[in-house]
Amino acid sequence: MSFTLAIVGRPNVGKSTLFNRLVGKKLALVDDRPGVTRDRREGEAHLGDLTFRIVDTAGLEEADPASLEGRMRAQTETAIADADAILFMIDARVGLTPADRAFASLVRKSGKPTILVANKSEGRGGEAGRLEAFALGLGDPIPLSAEHGEGLSELYDAVLDALPEQTALAEDDEDTDDDEDAAEPADAEAADTRPKRPIKVAVLGRPNAGKSTLINRLLGEDRLLTGPEAGITRDSIAVEVEHKGVKLEVFDTAGLRKRARIDDKLEKLSAADGLRAMKFAEVVVVLIDATRPFEEQDLRIADLVEREGRALVIGYNKTDLVPRGGLAAKLREQVDHLLPQVKGVPIVALSGATGHGLDKLVEAIVAAHKCWNKRIATNPLNRFLQEATDAHPPPAVSGRRVKLRYMTQPKARPPSFVLFCSRADAVPESYLRYLSNGLRETFDLPGVPIRIALREKANPYAD
Repeated sequence: MSFTLAIVGRPNVGKSTLFNRLVGKKLALVDDRPGVTRDRREGEAHLGDLTFRIVDTAGLEEADPASLEGRMRAQTETAIADADAILFMIDARVGLTPADRAFASLVRKSGKPTILVANKSEGRGGEAGRLEAFALGLGDPIPLSAEHGEGLSELYDAVLDALPEQTALAEDDEDTDDDEDAAEPADAEAADTRPKRPIKVAVLGRPNAGKSTLINRLLGEDRLLTGPEAGITRDSIAVEVEHKGVKLEVFDTAGLRKRARIDDKLEKLSAADGLRAMKFAEVVVVLIDATRPFEEQDLRIADLVEREGRALVIGYNKTDLVPRGGLAAKLREQVDHLLPQVKGVPIVALSGATGHGLDKLVEAIVAAHKCWNKRIATNPLNRFLQEATDAHPPPAVSGRRVKLRYMTQPKARPPSFVLFCSRADAVPESYLRYLSNGLRETFDLPGVPIRIALREKANPYAD
């Protein structure tokens, strides 16, 4: 049986560093300044032979509930309510602060098993702060260094003591799973009945385009931090979504501004985290603010997705704020003119605030994913190539015509084709665009990137 631990504490005590240590990856952004983490981030943690869900939270602060800090605190309180046990972290080098005492009282009122962790205890500098932590009344503080990985064995023992039933059940479940795997049939029918893995979807766009609001509407709960302020999201947060039987793993990302305008180190880290999420995604939804449509940065993001080879869907968000007469035809014309490299890309008019267009968005994601994985047999490809060259032969270069012999598709994701020809270096880029557009129309590949590689057959008389 799995269990959940939530890491809580005031800002800048090292919660995200411990989260990264337990997960085994640098998922959460870490910086010296306080208040880097804002959203709840979840991950699968490993500690010894224990596997459990770990939740990184924003630093606890006293603030007005309507303010950004107040909404961050509400997210942390939700994580405390959902957790089986709490890792309450203090900074051993700073010692106890009034904020630590106030939030220890909050954790105590939750009634959840609490493990007190004195972080930054490497060396002798944290000894005094660790001894002060006894005054919180949360048990013996565990000396830990999340940065250097010291004290994890003591943390393992503390988790076993805090959750004896869950950790014992986890061991029993592992044995049961092994038995089930041994008894599981290995035929194709059994494999087909297993649930398919979710489609990985990254939501990209400029700051304040409504990405977090849209994902919250898909989830049906306020899972991600939202508000009128631009640039609230910093980490790329992954959430599991099931919408009318379709399973998605959606990544909320930080808003992407022009690189020349980014001076802050933390914003650079957030943008890099968002681009990393795009590279691991299968479908990317580029969200455009309908009140400020098709700015240069929107086109740059869409072009970046195409160059990365991901399936693309354009989400035209906040349509409840603009007049909608003839909107679909106008959008189609604008997108095909501004983004010819992904001609026919799906465009969905939607509103994250009201929920309008969510069904169409999920349908477009599924269709784009299917198109992205499409494979075409060699015979139809070569019939297409023959018709295309008959209609428009490749231009002659230096008085010699290029011979296009045959075409095949070695892989999908995105659809990639190999064209065997006589003089690969002489085929102009314009003719490759002509072939790409022909492939897109003939084999119904709207909006997905198409790759064409040229190869020459070896000349047996070259020597």
